[in-house]
Amino acid sequence: MENRNWQAKWIWDVPQPESNVELKHQLVYFRRSFQIAKNCKPKLAMDITADSRYRLYVNGHSVTVGPCKGDRYVHYYETVDVSEYLRPGHNVLAVQVLHYPAAEPFVDGKCGPKSVWRTQSGGLLVEAKLFNEHGMELESLHSGPQWRVFRHQGYRNVPKRLIHWMGGVEDVDGTGVPKGWKESDYDDTDWEQAIPFADTRKPFGNLSPWNLTPRPIPLLYEEERNFVKVTKKEGVQIRQAEKLLRINGSTDPLVLSEDSSIMIELDAGELTTGYLTVGLRGGRGSVVRLLSSECYEAQDSSQSQRKKGNREDVSGKLIGEFDVYRVAGYGNEKEEVYEPFLFRTFRFVRLEIETKEHPLEIVYLKYRETGYPLEAKAWFESSDEELNRIWDISLRTLRRCMHETYEDCPYYEQLQYAMDSRLMMLFTYYVSADDRMARRTIADFYRSRLPSGLLQSRYPSMEAQVIPSFSLYWVDMIAEHYEFSGDKELIEMYRPAMIELMDWFQTRLTDDGIIGATSNRYWTYFDWVNVWPLGAPPESADQPMFLLSLMYVASLRKLSRLLAVTGWHDAAGEMEQRAVRIAQAVQRLAWSEERQLFRELPDTEIYTQHTQIMAVLSGVVNGEEAKSLLERALREPIHRVTLPFSYLLFQALKQTGLHDQAFQLWDRWRPFLSQGLTTLPETEMNPRSDCHAWSSVPLAEFPATILGVTPAEPGFNVINIEPRLGNLQWAKGSVATVQGIVDIDWRRDGSRLFLNVKVPGSVAACVKLPDGTEYMMQGKGRFVAILKNDRVGT
Repeated sequence: MENRNWQAKWIWDVPQPESNVELKHQLVYFRRSFQIAKNCKPKLAMDITADSRYRLYVNGHSVTVGPCKGDRYVHYYETVDVSEYLRPGHNVLAVQVLHYPAAEPFVDGKCGPKSVWRTQSGGLLVEAKLFNEHGMELESLHSGPQWRVFRHQGYRNVPKRLIHWMGGVEDVDGTGVPKGWKESDYDDTDWEQAIPFADTRKPFGNLSPWNLTPRPIPLLYEEERNFVKVTKKEGVQIRQAEKLLRINGSTDPLVLSEDSSIMIELDAGELTTGYLTVGLRGGRGSVVRLLSSECYEAQDSSQSQRKKGNREDVSGKLIGEFDVYRVAGYGNEKEEVYEPFLFRTFRFVRLEIETKEHPLEIVYLKYRETGYPLEAKAWFESSDEELNRIWDISLRTLRRCMHETYEDCPYYEQLQYAMDSRLMMLFTYYVSADDRMARRTIADFYRSRLPSGLLQSRYPSMEAQVIPSFSLYWVDMIAEHYEFSGDKELIEMYRPAMIELMDWFQTRLTDDGIIGATSNRYWTYFDWVNVWPLGAPPESADQPMFLLSLMYVASLRKLSRLLAVTGWHDAAGEMEQRAVRIAQAVQRLAWSEERQLFRELPDTEIYTQHTQIMAVLSGVVNGEEAKSLLERALREPIHRVTLPFSYLLFQALKQTGLHDQAFQLWDRWRPFLSQGLTTLPETEMNPRSDCHAWSSVPLAEFPATILGVTPAEPGFNVINIEPRLGNLQWAKGSVATVQGIVDIDWRRDGSRLFLNVKVPGSVAACVKLPDGTEYMMQGKGRFVAILKNDRVGT
């Protein structure tokens, strides 16, 4: 299906490419009308894509949005069956297309979302044929001159510094929207004919700017929601403001008189992502302003200096930017609807309205929640109610950061970063065993490669960015995908690129045998440690960090195992030999006999948990030496890892037999429960983003540690079940695997532990109890263990 020869043509309202020196967003409407006989039972499946974004309507019904985010080498299209929306008589396909301006270098804000690829040419491509119930073709509806087109001249993007990665907000003149244009009875005879400007393929193997490929992930869901509470209001009574909540199914509009103004702040009940929609009647000339915000902040908080406490404390203020809509005022016979083209991220929304010479009715203000259709098969409960709540907000955070890609944060950037994505892939495996997003993410970063073999740190992105350490997370992605899925073919697909990536680091070795400083060319980033304003010690500007060498050693050893599994034994041996040499260099250069820790940089006394953790995970230290090192790293006053990097700390604890140390680390997540948060933030203190899925570490660690479910063999062909009790009295839940669901239920009763296990089908499980006994089982099993002195592992 890749780069096939389409019968349809790319179309637009003017010849392409057109000059766009002012970097304006272009909003263009398309329509294609057709007739269906009275007794016909039609079938209509269509392939559709656009440059840059589209929404498809059939007879006024919103059907889908797209295209799925691609890049310079892949332009995705959606295949949708719209038969259910057809009816006898007159029908219409209506498509709204927003084209973002292309500029090199990329201009923040003016060019729109950085994560959406675009060319200099706006365009719509539709391939559709109408069939009857017998499979006979009735009509070709391919995009071409039979389509009608209209450009909205009153649509404007307003760049904003706060969200410049997203571009900005909208300023829309409603008089520029053709009234009822999405409906089949709209008269479009005064619209222009669409102009075909490009075929999908060129002769002699020349590639189109849009290399068309089927969408690799499911369509996003959209579900209608209402706000749950009014938090503030001005210029209106509370009973009037609450009409917007649709309490008890009420449909009474909020009526505003002419020359009046109001302000209402509304609570969605949780941080969410959705398409805000306001329905209006009358009110010609009124101005509607919608501000989307994650939370309430202190009155002296600012966009550059955030001060966040209880996110529900309405004595504070909302920070955000306004979408603005100027009401056309159709009259009272039909609703006028305004909906920003892109979904917004919010828990709270501030509505401001100023009427002019005509009264205005607000028929509704609601939203359609949207996101990746993640099927959460896993669940978790324990005797610690706070841990249960932490699981819930972790899962909500993951959902809010999954749309067409994994996202660092839905409010500010919506960019897919390697560090974030590696973690989110793991969380997705444990929660749902769905690897479709993971596979597309691995492919995304493969296509991000530079000629040197180095990968970009975020992708897709209109502006390339490189963080060398982030490239190594790609190897983690592939290794962990194999661990959870058992898919060797995916490893084979990326073997040469992984070796090429390792070669890039190998050529950066100093005479001492470690990776040299990279800050002179790229961003040296590892973690948002409080005293590292750019994500690394300031001293690393012209010095190598041992942490990068340790990460490289860990990646070499992971790649060595992957190569051996797929039969490339000589290359596997080469990777292991490299790892041994670099590990020896780090031991020689970084170890402090006085502190009994590994330094962070040569000839400095900077020590971090990060370096000690990676010394363990890379195999530079092992056995009792590794255990003692990790105990010192937890005890000594050295730089501490943040929430996302703590995932690696948990792995190091398990590798050294310090599993029970993990339970006290969950205390770092507990304060969020008293801060009014419904999702997990980017950092622990005054974060920019209140929704950052790299903090959702419990989604991996509660199943793997407390419930104790991990793959003993790749693809869970054999399952390890070794629950860790900590100070809990009981825990239960389900864990998703590619083999099916694993159910775990354990509880203490005095000095005894009762454990119930159910594994899928004929899969074998190795059950390891705290008293040291092990059992192999299939199907269902019930086990009892004696806890000596009521302590685990003694």
